[in-house]
Amino acid sequence: MLNNCITIGTHAFSTSSPCIIAEAGTAHGGNLQKAFELVDAAYEAGAHCVKFQHVYADEIIHPRTGNVPLPGGSIPLYDRFKSLEQPPDFFMHIKEYCLNKNIIFLCTPFGIRSARELHTIGVDAIKIASPELNYIQLLQEVAVYGKPVLLSTGVSTLADIDRALAILQNIPKVILHCITAYPAPEEEYNINVLTTLHAITGAPCGLSDHSLHPTFIPGLSIACGAVAIEKHLCLSRQDDGLDDPIALEPKDFTNMTNFITALAGKSPHEIIAIIQEEFGKERTVKALGTGIKQLAPSEYENYGRTNRSLHVVTDINPGDQFTEHNVAILRTEKILKPGIAPVYLPIILGRKSRNYIEAGEGISWQDIGDYA
Repeated sequence: MLNNCITIGTHAFSTSSPCIIAEAGTAHGGNLQKAFELVDAAYEAGAHCVKFQHVYADEIIHPRTGNVPLPGGSIPLYDRFKSLEQPPDFFMHIKEYCLNKNIIFLCTPFGIRSARELHTIGVDAIKIASPELNYIQLLQEVAVYGKPVLLSTGVSTLADIDRALAILQNIPKVILHCITAYPAPEEEYNINVLTTLHAITGAPCGLSDHSLHPTFIPGLSIACGAVAIEKHLCLSRQDDGLDDPIALEPKDFTNMTNFITALAGKSPHEIIAIIQEEFGKERTVKALGTGIKQLAPSEYENYGRTNRSLHVVTDINPGDQFTEHNVAILRTEKILKPGIAPVYLPIILGRKSRNYIEAGEGISWQDIGDYA
């Protein structure tokens, strides 16, 4: 069992008392009353934290991204993100409601603007989603705040994780093992990676779970020392939230919470025996995996597209200079061409383009010319 602990808000994350995070995301659909209902559902289901997402479309993708396949179907994602944008006051009201319910309010930023707004309203911690793990400028921003960071590690390599941790080295953090697929195949989850990541990094580790079953993968993570379990929560899977089709309804979320609570404090051997008895040995062994950190098969083709790269936001002609006004750090998704990694932004700013680049496309090394 891993011996590590971190405190966020009023809850000490530990292997004997793992923190349960209800990921409400954008399931509120912009309706504050529905956001309150999600907080109520999380509290009543036994979650310690409820987490939302502070979305600005221009911080995530380009308008030319087009349709993106999601659990509920293929949708024009930029337009959907625009419809979900809310001012900081929206999240301040949710935070105040959480305080009254005695549940910790968490939120995910997707860029510098949303991060600064969350810092201003006073979140207890910052959650970095898997696609932003390589967004070093965002990591550098939140590192300044000194707040604990929950760092998801889906669609990433050990080198990506190491680079992120170097930026956050003086910040309390929990590494969340994750597979960035919706739903994530349980046989690919490789839960033994939790012990690997802890051994390599020394940081407490947990799980961000996108698999469908309420208890199977979360239970296995407790056997491997998870100090936190994050899983999507919705009021109904029939609702139209982006993640509702793969989220747990309140009854199933309560079942997960009760299962985790019953397992916490038992030895890994006892937990594995309980899970094998309920789910079978073969299924359990597959989900535990090898413990080697690598891209899951369901993530492989999305590496470099789901995570961030450098894109132009306007048409660029040969000889045009790359500036902070025409270059953005975005997710690529399926249609556009991915660019080079965000870490190289300082190298290209001030240089001239060798080629015509259509708005939204990624910047390649072949596009980069001399300094202006």
